[in-house]
Amino acid sequence: MEMPDRPEPLQTYLNRRFVCNCGREHYAPLRAVSIRKNALEDLPLYARIMGFQSLFLVSDPITYEIAGRAAMGVLRDAGINAKIQVLSHIAFDEGTIGELLIHMPKNCDLVVAVGTGAINDMTRFFSYRIQRPFFTIATAAPMDGFASSISALNVNHLKTTFETQTPTTIIGDTEILKNAPYPMIAAGLGDLLGKFTCLCDWKLARLINGEHYCDRIVRLVESNVQSVMNHSDRARDREPEVLGSIMEGLVLTGIAMSLYGNSRPASGCEHHMSHYWEMMFEQSDWQPVPHGTQVGVATVLILKLAETLQTARVDFAAARRAASAYDPQKWEEDICRAYGPAAEGIIAMEAEAQKNAPAARLARIDTMESKWDEILALLEELPSSAIVTERLCSLQSACLPNEIGVDSAMLKNTFLYCKEVRSRYTFLQMLWDLDLLAPLSESVIEGLESPN
Repeated sequence: MEMPDRPEPLQTYLNRRFVCNCGREHYAPLRAVSIRKNALEDLPLYARIMGFQSLFLVSDPITYEIAGRAAMGVLRDAGINAKIQVLSHIAFDEGTIGELLIHMPKNCDLVVAVGTGAINDMTRFFSYRIQRPFFTIATAAPMDGFASSISALNVNHLKTTFETQTPTTIIGDTEILKNAPYPMIAAGLGDLLGKFTCLCDWKLARLINGEHYCDRIVRLVESNVQSVMNHSDRARDREPEVLGSIMEGLVLTGIAMSLYGNSRPASGCEHHMSHYWEMMFEQSDWQPVPHGTQVGVATVLILKLAETLQTARVDFAAARRAASAYDPQKWEEDICRAYGPAAEGIIAMEAEAQKNAPAARLARIDTMESKWDEILALLEELPSSAIVTERLCSLQSACLPNEIGVDSAMLKNTFLYCKEVRSRYTFLQMLWDLDLLAPLSESVIEGLESPN
């Protein structure tokens, strides 16, 4: 079947293979999504339709009370064999995996995540390693990873992405979602707002670096985000219909990742900022705010940086001199200072990717100079930082880095070094290529610190 030229409803993309004008085949293995009032009642229905007979549910003490107990009730009433493990702790480590292995029934043929965030990532990873499919029962909608096939986990202090698997079914009961803590609701919208900057990154990478690009997947994500944005101001009233729409939007961006085969349609430099903060917080034992909240703040920062670039003078000759003078030893020293225990993994990643190598950088500068008008046109398509800030503030969500525990020193390191979290080409790498990352980010930081 041909990939739709125009965005279609979510159900169109489930468990179908598409040929596409981008030259690739797209496939999202997710088979079923139920986002409605009392959707929890669909759990035994989908389990039966798909032939599962012994379910192993995974929750924590909080999500057990929110949805785990009720899920066990509907399964019991339906006569389906099920067991639930309420995790004693939710840190992703060997202890958690051991706890799940000890308590998993021998005849288990389906694992069910009851929760979001860490519960989802752990269950996704665990089910993949034991070669069982899994369902997700969402208890909140703070991020777009429900339909993803990857898990982002801290390994040796480095935020590392693992290939895992997509859930077979996602259940989002709006009667449950509407009662989620308000910061979790706002976080979901923050994660969706980040798609503006991540898609700009992808367009820049195509233009500058010749990266493969799928315009149909881009249009799907753009349309989805805009649709949610049109009535997101009603989310603060906890309207089930609106929260269902946000949940569906988050699932659809996850489906876009599955269709493309990686996180390019949903993750760019705004996520690199979030990953860097999470690593720094982990090193200092600081409890981070929800992922989507971090992404919302990062999106505002990237938009401010883009606005600063549009009024800046770009000296391509100076950029070439900076590229030729690149000192990899000094870069390593800077990375050790900025990343601490995670530096080893960052240095190894760059040794393989060579994204900072002078020859490649010089070639990109040549391309940028010849296509500068096109690059500026892409940046002009972005929403203003003021609009995104207003939307986040209207939802009582954090808008500034100091509101989420990021001080000025960490913020400076974030701007200068978070691009190293991934080898993917982004707006931040582009500014570094042009030798503008330091002065423009300093200008943004000064603007944040200036009194209104």
